[in-house]
Amino acid sequence: MLAPQNAPKKEDFSLKEIKPKITGKAANASGPSTTFDLVEQMQYLYVKFEKVRGLPPACHPYIEVNIGNYKATTQHLENNNQVFAFKRDKLQSNKVDILVKDKAAVVGDGTIGKFDFAVNEAQMRILPNSPFASQWVRLKDEKELKGAELLLAYWMGAQADGAFNEPYYADTASVVSGYGVSETHPKMYDFYYKLWYLRVNVIQAEDLVFIDMNNGKPREIFVKASVGRWVLRTKASQTKTDNPMWNEDLMFVVAEKFEDDLIVSVEEKADSMGGSFTLGSCKIPLGNIAKRNNAAAATAVKYNLEMMEKLEGKVKFASKIQMRVSLDGGYHVLDEPAHSISDYRPSAKALWKPKIGVLELGIISASTLKPVQPKNRVDAYCVAKYGPKWVKTRTVVDSRDPKWNEQYNWDVYDACTVITVAVFDNNHLESWDKAGRAMDLPIGKVKIRLSTLEAGKIYKNSFPLMVLQPSGLDKKGEIQLVVRFSVDSMLNTLWTYTQPLMPKMHYLQPLSVDQMSILLQQAADAIALKLSKSEPPIRREVVDYVLDVKARSWSLRRARVNFERIVKVLDVFFWLIKKFDQARSWTNLWISIPVLVAFTILVVWPRTLIYTLIVALVYCVFAGIRSYPNRPKQIPHINIELSHLHTALPDVLDEELDPFPTRRTDVETLRRRYDRLRSIGLNIQTLLGDIATQGERVQSLLSWRDPRATSMFVISCVIAVFILSVVRFDAIVFLAGGYVLLPPIFRTRFPVYPQNLLRRMPAKTDIFV
Repeated sequence: MLAPQNAPKKEDFSLKEIKPKITGKAANASGPSTTFDLVEQMQYLYVKFEKVRGLPPACHPYIEVNIGNYKATTQHLENNNQVFAFKRDKLQSNKVDILVKDKAAVVGDGTIGKFDFAVNEAQMRILPNSPFASQWVRLKDEKELKGAELLLAYWMGAQADGAFNEPYYADTASVVSGYGVSETHPKMYDFYYKLWYLRVNVIQAEDLVFIDMNNGKPREIFVKASVGRWVLRTKASQTKTDNPMWNEDLMFVVAEKFEDDLIVSVEEKADSMGGSFTLGSCKIPLGNIAKRNNAAAATAVKYNLEMMEKLEGKVKFASKIQMRVSLDGGYHVLDEPAHSISDYRPSAKALWKPKIGVLELGIISASTLKPVQPKNRVDAYCVAKYGPKWVKTRTVVDSRDPKWNEQYNWDVYDACTVITVAVFDNNHLESWDKAGRAMDLPIGKVKIRLSTLEAGKIYKNSFPLMVLQPSGLDKKGEIQLVVRFSVDSMLNTLWTYTQPLMPKMHYLQPLSVDQMSILLQQAADAIALKLSKSEPPIRREVVDYVLDVKARSWSLRRARVNFERIVKVLDVFFWLIKKFDQARSWTNLWISIPVLVAFTILVVWPRTLIYTLIVALVYCVFAGIRSYPNRPKQIPHINIELSHLHTALPDVLDEELDPFPTRRTDVETLRRRYDRLRSIGLNIQTLLGDIATQGERVQSLLSWRDPRATSMFVISCVIAVFILSVVRFDAIVFLAGGYVLLPPIFRTRFPVYPQNLLRRMPAKTDIFV
């Protein structure tokens, strides 16, 4: 049957091989390449302006550069070393006109001097040669100025040129100016932050002075600690005296260099509305806190609590609080979901293990990008994160097929890690876009697990860029990447697979699930704060998207996917149960007879169990060798069918994308979601109740809640002890197993005595409402 002509075209979400014009080859070298061999070489004409001399004192000079259809303008020339980059294959003229202008001019266009040169006069800089020296050139006078000179340099270079990261790109300057130009520059953010876990172990307070007599009611005393905008509190102390005790840990994430103080206060609950009285507080600079790299307890210190004594009207230190405060460097500060961690190193550098290799990433280009903002153009840039090192490419302005051709590398300390590459539409290029109003919207992202890459092999692929929206999955385009993972020593790499995944502190003093949930949010906040202070900044919405901050939010679609994953994992057990039932039913003699014979042999000659295990291991060896030629040749990518991205209903996707707490106000939608969640909760409640009932029935066997059943169980135990003392154990196993495997005509179809007794035992379902 022919499809209708107006049928919507099905999106292609597959991974494609590409053939970029690169010089890189598969290698096992331990160090990264310095020739940018994983990207296509792009030639640029670089023009650097430093200063001008010989102008009147009242002049405010700036420079305008014209090359054919290109026109670019510098800022005031007091800002030295302003560099322009012109893409050579887009130049439509061989002549470069440089105009020095006066910004304060009232008459005319303000031109006060000129200089020009031919593009083919620019020499090619070949790395690692030093940069070309700048030279003074005389300006052609426009206003009878004598001796005016401009200090500049111009040359041809590629992406490996040191000036590549800082210039004003001509294609950008033609669309953007002023405030937005700095937003287009590429940047590497390496160790802009170093995260630590701050542990505040609150032990007890001493000699507290209460504000009132509390009318004889029990006091609720708790400790509140804050770092920056994060505030945590302990539970109320069970010690109802003026020396309350807690012995509770409060955990924070802090980033070097430490800019905040730890503020601890002891408070008393004042009313049922959550109000409290401060009984005393202290401030501890984070820079004065000791760092520890092992599980040894920090030294307990008594800190004076500052309080105001009303009678004397001055500060008095009467109370103290005893705490153990430490910066725990033995942990790895988790900032990503557990399934896509990019680094496992602890905070303390002294505990780092040697690196095992180098990851090289070439960000080639993107294609057929769709606008995600009302401005109807795409200003795309990429952000890549691996470990604490972030990189941001330059912004290619007004292009749906941007070409970056930028190459970056990272040291690798564990192969079982993931690198994330995301594409964003820059919405901070216009001078009127103020911080806090515009947001850089995501176009899609790619995650690559290093353990799935063959050492030294170059992977050249085009990845689909997808964004999940309430209307469904929307393909925004594709990104072309080149990846190479080189290892220093294959033996050292394999050795890491035998070591604990996380640093030792995670096993010696493990953190609770609740603590980890809060610490993940704190880590994202700390990273966003640090990167937002760089220039150009990486903003909060970018950090949240790269770190998958919303990965822990409720999603009915993900819950269904996880259920199906469990079912597929258990398929082999269901298959074994099915075959066992077939063997018991004797519907297929080719299964029942071999199973009965194998069981008999294992019981009579138990040593054959070892030989069976050996045969199973040999089978695994040959199965692995046989499947090696059919191993995956491509990088694993998102499975659309497994993710249920095409079958999820719009209401389900809208709920998944709704932030927490919800922003929806229509009652009907909220009621529908609530009823759906109640139905899911009912099924979970029923399952948990059935599991609890079976466990309570086992406990009831000796509880004498049912005297007759417990008597029968005790007597059965006496009989079992006698039988086990007299009859050989293998004979008992043979008789029991043989009875189970007998044809159905020789077995009863009704439940046996142990099952009947257990099902009649009482549970706690009849004593709670």
